[in-house]
Amino acid sequence: MINLAGRDILHSWGKFVLTGAGLGLLIAVTLSMAGVYRGMIDDAQALLDNSGADLWVVQKDTLGPYAEPSNLSEEMKRPVQSISGVARAAGVTYLTMQLAHGGRDVRVMVVGAEMAVPGEPGQPAHLVAGRRILADHYEAIADVKTGLALGDTVTIRDNKFRIVGLTSRMVSSGGDPMVFLTLKDAQRAQYVQDSDAIMRERARTREDPVLNPPGNPAAARAVSAAQQRNNTVNAVLVALAPGADADKVAETIRRWQRLTVYTRAQMEEILVEKMIANSARQIGLFLVILAVVCAAIVAFIIYTMTIGKIREIAVLKLIGTRNRTISGMILQQALGLGIIGFVVGKIAASIWAPFFPKYVLLLPSDSIIGFFATMAICVLASLLAIRVALGVDPAEAIGG
Repeated sequence: MINLAGRDILHSWGKFVLTGAGLGLLIAVTLSMAGVYRGMIDDAQALLDNSGADLWVVQKDTLGPYAEPSNLSEEMKRPVQSISGVARAAGVTYLTMQLAHGGRDVRVMVVGAEMAVPGEPGQPAHLVAGRRILADHYEAIADVKTGLALGDTVTIRDNKFRIVGLTSRMVSSGGDPMVFLTLKDAQRAQYVQDSDAIMRERARTREDPVLNPPGNPAAARAVSAAQQRNNTVNAVLVALAPGADADKVAETIRRWQRLTVYTRAQMEEILVEKMIANSARQIGLFLVILAVVCAAIVAFIIYTMTIGKIREIAVLKLIGTRNRTISGMILQQALGLGIIGFVVGKIAASIWAPFFPKYVLLLPSDSIIGFFATMAICVLASLLAIRVALGVDPAEAIGG
């Protein structure tokens, strides 16, 4: 029995391969979109892992430092530290900003952490080069994704910082690389006003009889000094002692300190189900659209190839070839096109994934699901061509 599908593919193999390659680029985009979603989830989990925290203590009735603004006094770490089950507690600040370096702008998350004692929550989890921050001021550690190198100097607000260490995969939930400063430097960058603002505030203080009571210049000086320092943090990160129950410790902090506390599971839910939810729905819609486009392309190509060999199909039916055999031949072409497309798509996605500005995580499980989805789409797309082929009149083989 002549294999019509194989013969037709060999006869026009160039067109068939090019068509498969075009389909493969669509499949590559589909795999990349799924990889972007996986990368967003991995970024969120990396943020939580690298924080070194088991609990996040934040401003009351807020969603925490990553989802919305949260401000509380740095001094809150002391009563938190005294609670049974807490091993370490440290204040931390987060500030997302544009960092200019080498003629380009890099969007980064500036993290202020307590650097005096190694191992405090909030510090970079590991270094790939250089050393930890030792000075009280003007030293920084940067993620390699920022493009910064050891010894580089960067300006954050009005101060210059020298890069003394490099880390990797230290990113925000949005994939922005982190730059670590001492807590005091970060508080100054985030909260302290610039010189012009301080001068205007001093003038307002002098004119305000409440802030500057007559005959009491010391009060005005105290207000001015308070304006130039700030002990606000966005969260207190808590590392629990071995064997401590996170839910019980969190409930104790909530009851006695009247603050909002999140466990690791709760914080992960906020990041994944609230912050990434809209992006996930958008990516899901794109995946559906791409699947429909792939099905339409395969259906059109297979239909065109089937129409082009109507007479050969009529001859096969005239000599008694069963409909199942004819359907199988068309299905083989569709599956062959899908296999070529998937191979091209997987290779293309693997090649261009590292060049995406977002982290793209291509999981083997997603590739397996993508392969079977491609095969299913090809089977469905071949049904129109099969229907046309089975409706061919054998008399057309004689009718010229």
